Amino acid sequence: MKVRLKRISFFKDLTSPLPKPMKIIDVGGTELFWEKMGLADDASYQIIILNLFKTESRHPNIRLVIGDARDMSAFEDGEFDVAFSNSVIEHVGELAEQRQMAKEMMRVGKRYFVQTPNRSFPFEPHFLFPFFQFFPLALKVFMIRHFSLGWCRRIPEKEGATKAAKSVRLLRRREIANLFPDGKIRDEKLFGMTSSFIVYGRW
Repeated sequence: MKVRLKRISFFKDLTSPLPKPMKIIDVGGTELFWEKMGLADDASYQIIILNLFKTESRHPNIRLVIGDARDMSAFEDGEFDVAFSNSVIEHVGELAEQRQMAKEMMRVGKRYFVQTPNRSFPFEPHFLFPFFQFFPLALKVFMIRHFSLGWCRRIPEKEGATKAAKSVRLLRRREIANLFPDGKIRDEKLFGMTSSFIVYGRW
């Protein structure tokens, strides 16, 4: 997708002047992303991927660890040259949990780079249904129980469907600006509209 390629190019342009090897923490990411970025197996980039589950790394410059985006107390202040996250902050809970993740990103990274979908974009990117993010919870649960939507297969049980419906909280521009007060916001466009945001700071 052109949007993702532009994002990767922008990240590489930002990081290219930094001294190498560069130490990066990817909060909630995957090895596949760094493979697509062309930085897997590149010794100039030492990458720690923090996630709720752990698998074995396929690349010598990538280490996978178990952790929580809202509490990265295992890491020191400014331990990483860059704290990076791609389409994760919308999954960590309500605004209070998102704020905690933002604080941790800004704490452990000398710089940060965070991408997240735009709540105001008409097409919800996870359930792939127009304006799904604006539906009341009861309607979301009903639809998830009766239909497969985007990446979410039909979940007949009410408890599971409710959990899935609550698993995404998309952010508005003003909320992102509030979470990252020293950051710059870059719009990512799709069909001429802002589909997602990149907020980056301290470059």
